[in-house]
Amino acid sequence: MKKALTTAGFLLFSLMLPCRAMASNFSQFYVFGDSLSDTGNIFTATEGLENPESAFPPSPPYAQGRFSNGDIWVDFVGDEIRLTPTTLIPPQTNIPTDGVNFATGGSSSGLNNAFVPDLPLPGVLGQVGLFTQTLQANNQQADPNALYTVWGGANDYLFGGVTDPNQTVNNLSNAIGSLTQAGAKNIAVFNLPDLGQTPLAIANGISPELTQLTIAHNAALEQALDGFSANPEVNIIPVDINSLFNRAVANPGEFGFTQNSAIPCVVGDFSNISSVCDNPDEFIFFDAVHPSSKSHRLVADATLSAIKHETVPEPSTVLSTLVIGAVGTVGVLKRKRKNLSTLNK
Repeated sequence: MKKALTTAGFLLFSLMLPCRAMASNFSQFYVFGDSLSDTGNIFTATEGLENPESAFPPSPPYAQGRFSNGDIWVDFVGDEIRLTPTTLIPPQTNIPTDGVNFATGGSSSGLNNAFVPDLPLPGVLGQVGLFTQTLQANNQQADPNALYTVWGGANDYLFGGVTDPNQTVNNLSNAIGSLTQAGAKNIAVFNLPDLGQTPLAIANGISPELTQLTIAHNAALEQALDGFSANPEVNIIPVDINSLFNRAVANPGEFGFTQNSAIPCVVGDFSNISSVCDNPDEFIFFDAVHPSSKSHRLVADATLSAIKHETVPEPSTVLSTLVIGAVGTVGVLKRKRKNLSTLNK
């Protein structure tokens, strides 16, 4: 994998097997997003397989490849629908028959990385571009019976300096539009939790600003999704994480948490972790911006509930091809590590 990351070539994976009809009837599972959905992309890109303790996020205390103490919502949902998407940067050249997870820690809603803008890893819109452009180049359509998920925007406000939510929502809308134009039908789109209630915001006294940005973002996103829902050929699945998060913050005991949202399990940043709690799943947040695995379980439950309320797709035998870019090089990433010494979302 290290050798693959030090070249600028592309790895070609052919999905030439008929897509399986699972219990959920989804044929594949595609994920576009940031660290809330990353199951190993930035970890592998920063040599996590060789040096897990110095990668991003470092393991331990983070679960390998995940910005949490254990499985995240992608893992939990994948277990339920019996699909395990391959990461964009895989540890081996395996064929991604279950779909692909493009989500990468630090991704902006746009083309680049919000935390370190020149990091050679794509933002959410860039991730969708990798997917759709490859389909077009191979004269293919997106599998209409796959599940596609889009969750992004938090890094724009936390690290990207974005103060106009319309900019972020336009990026997400363009990403969703590109997916629908490519033939995607079932698209789950997540709103943002109240960023003003994260330990990072509370500790730095910026809760009011981030709360207002969250409110404006979610309102604009809801309006954008209403527009897509008017198309009978598209099955938009809104996932309301904001309401769920607000309930957990207001009544943490209702969900089995013993700590409020101001207190994270991990204290410190990636390069200087000063303490780690013994009971992370009693915390809403594992670190200053990332949820604990137990919180991710709640996100997964909300996602599955939203999916069940929508039309279940029919089984498919659609064939597709996907070119996955081995984006970036280890050399470039090493030079950026010092810039990633604070919590990366």
